[in-house]
Amino acid sequence: MSQHLPLAGRIAVVTGASSGIGEATARKLAAQGAAVALIARRKDRLDSLAEGIRAAGGRALALAVDARDRSAVAGAARSIAAELGAVDLVINNAGVMLPSGVEEHRIADFEQMIEVNLTGAMRIVDAFVDPLVAAAKRGGPSDLINISSIAAHGVFPTFAVYCATKAAVTHLSRNLRAELGPKHVRVSVIEPGFVNTELQSHMTDEAAKAWIAEARQQITWLTADDLASTIAFTAGLPRHVNLAHVTIMPTQQV
Repeated sequence: MSQHLPLAGRIAVVTGASSGIGEATARKLAAQGAAVALIARRKDRLDSLAEGIRAAGGRALALAVDARDRSAVAGAARSIAAELGAVDLVINNAGVMLPSGVEEHRIADFEQMIEVNLTGAMRIVDAFVDPLVAAAKRGGPSDLINISSIAAHGVFPTFAVYCATKAAVTHLSRNLRAELGPKHVRVSVIEPGFVNTELQSHMTDEAAKAWIAEARQQITWLTADDLASTIAFTAGLPRHVNLAHVTIMPTQQV
């Protein structure tokens, strides 16, 4: 790939890369010159994505890993360093949305959202913070980009636990920036509104599904490619420029 591409030479990790925002972001980063490590649980989708990136002239490594599994994430970090090089860009994107009323006692769903959206995100930070700091120390750009949601600030019936996990991701990002920014590691949090991905298809709560279906009919939602472009732009800025907090909304969403 041409060295004139904005992300040429970057080594990126993308979690939740098997679909939606993660998949689109991996394609975008690779098209702009980055080598990409693809992390998610669905190996067949990762393999297909990696093949497509390579066919377009990029570099990709597919790793079927559950971000909640500390040892698996640590092993993935070692594999990425050995096969692609030193990571300097992390897109912390894996997430799940399973709304339900608290009186329904769907504890397994609550726990899954906490484990994936928050614990899994922190596993990724723990695994890659050392290479990010090292990359910054070498004088190059270094980015941790966490994907949160406008739900971090919202109040929505049946979405309490989801909103709480996203609020935690946003506040975690602010605090990590205070810690890592002085070391030249850029920490960004991106909070999208409605995005047309498979995230909503996993919901089982009928009231939430009806609300989402109505919203889909009333306004034009963001696409995964819209988020991918925003993420790539954020990572491609000069080293001294940090978009710390980005809210990206469909124009019609109030």
